[in-house]
Amino acid sequence: MAVTTPTSTIASPRLSRRQTNIVFVTILLGVLLAAIDQTIVSTALPTIVADLGGTGHMAWVVSAYMLAEAVSTVLVGKFGDLFGRKRVFQASAVVFVAGSVIAGAANSMVMLIAARAVQGIGGGGLMVTAMALIADVIPLRERGRYQGALGAVFGVTTVVGPTLGGLLTDHVSWRWCFYVNVPVAVVMVTMAARPSRPCGPRRDPSSTTSASPWSLSARAVWSSHWNGAAPSTPGVRRPSSG
Repeated sequence: MAVTTPTSTIASPRLSRRQTNIVFVTILLGVLLAAIDQTIVSTALPTIVADLGGTGHMAWVVSAYMLAEAVSTVLVGKFGDLFGRKRVFQASAVVFVAGSVIAGAANSMVMLIAARAVQGIGGGGLMVTAMALIADVIPLRERGRYQGALGAVFGVTTVVGPTLGGLLTDHVSWRWCFYVNVPVAVVMVTMAARPSRPCGPRRDPSSTTSASPWSLSARAVWSSHWNGAAPSTPGVRRPSSG
């Protein structure tokens, strides 16, 4: 039976550079989906209202997403601690895709608003778990560079989102403002489902490890020897007690 002692331990597994990049691209796609859906609908709203009606509820198409996202960020962090951040990240992606499909197929403004709320729940989960996964996977000395890249996503989506929404609305259909999320999310979930095998352990000298009874017995014998409970070993000088 292993006994825990305050010595050096094997900490969280260390991923190779290639594995780290794959994980980061997966996280980046999740943040991209959640961020771009905040802005892609803005230029399509007049066309959506003309098609579905309900001018008085137009603001809720955006507000429902933002409110649901704010609520989910409070809960998803705890779920990540309970069930694992990777599982919550994948579940959030599935919820987001489900909301996107329902929003694209909406035939009334109420249905669209409800679908946007479902999207917001998934988007909030993607945001929170993305930041937590960065802290879990990326070493501390490199974390700032990766978090800076995530921050740049929000600046890019502020410009790309409305432009992409306008192009899709004019040349295809406003429904593709939501359907466009599906292939990206499928790629993201597929990448997240791949197992990441560690290439080697990292040792953390400040934490604890499990030591076998044999090593503890050896330490006890060694300690008792120097404390005078065992005969001295030839060739080894005992430290003076004074």
